[in-house]
Amino acid sequence: MTTDRYKAAGVDLNAAARAKQRIRTAVTSTQTPLTIGGFGAFGGMVRVPADVEQPALVMSTDGVGTKVLVAVRAGVHDTVGEDLLNHSVNDILVHGARPLAFLDYIAGAGMEIDTIAALVEGVARGCRAHEMALVGGETAQMPDVYHPGHYDLAGTIVGVVSEAAALHGDAVEPGDVLVGYASTGLHTNGYTLARQIVFEEMRLDIGDEMPDAGTTVGAALLAVHRSYWPAMRTVLDRIHALAHVTGGGIPGNLERPLPQGCGARVERSAWPVPPLFRVLQQAGGVDEAEMFHVFNMGIGMIAVVPRAAVDEVRGCADGSGVETWVIGEVVTGAGVELVD
Repeated sequence: MTTDRYKAAGVDLNAAARAKQRIRTAVTSTQTPLTIGGFGAFGGMVRVPADVEQPALVMSTDGVGTKVLVAVRAGVHDTVGEDLLNHSVNDILVHGARPLAFLDYIAGAGMEIDTIAALVEGVARGCRAHEMALVGGETAQMPDVYHPGHYDLAGTIVGVVSEAAALHGDAVEPGDVLVGYASTGLHTNGYTLARQIVFEEMRLDIGDEMPDAGTTVGAALLAVHRSYWPAMRTVLDRIHALAHVTGGGIPGNLERPLPQGCGARVERSAWPVPPLFRVLQQAGGVDEAEMFHVFNMGIGMIAVVPRAAVDEVRGCADGSGVETWVIGEVVTGAGVELVD
């Protein structure tokens, strides 16, 4: 099969080659002293840090869901790349892991060179901020699977933690305090419902003003998923457990690290719910309980902390510009209870 026939079928190899140079620049900008090999290999390699005793690798794979449809609608693609990286960092952070390397996967149809390059550049920006390497990835044009101009974005992260320092939740006990960390918006969850409410029921578009948010719809919906690594990297040894508030909201994620015999009581009035969530709730007629199961409601991460360490943990977050609140406590029992 010639390149012309392949292009006619929907895959332009020449365009992919032209995008490769921008991708090369983005990828090489993330190389660290732990990086082995160069750009374009079939696999990526990094050294395990020599200063980690009994190193355990922590790995996670995820995507950014239907937030990519907002990016396509807005014509802004680098922010979802950074979303993907930060989301992944948070997923291994809950185990106390330091990020080492990342691989991305972009699949779509009829993607422009600028779109592909912007996605990778966003991932690379996030990698540089965390001093980790973007060691590889894959871009696949699949016109029979995706609508023209649309794509999906996913990635795999590799981190490392000393076995002795890994967080499993086994240290959690009744009386521990729940510290909630402010989100920057929806992060990467609940977009199927949010898009329906904003674009179909409220009949707003990307450039319109989002009511009560002080910004446009595009800016509100594309706000980058916050990484909590800077806010807690120096106090991980003071934390008993972490919950990254993603799909399932606070109840669905906080119960994951709680050991048998421990439940959690969360006070919904302990922090100010950002206006964006109330706008979605009112415009969509969404029940309060469902809001807390679909969205993060302004809390992107929860740390389970012994009472004596609360001030130190919150001080670290404050020093990195992340607002926190004491939002509840661990109790004897099971499950997560939301109280007023």
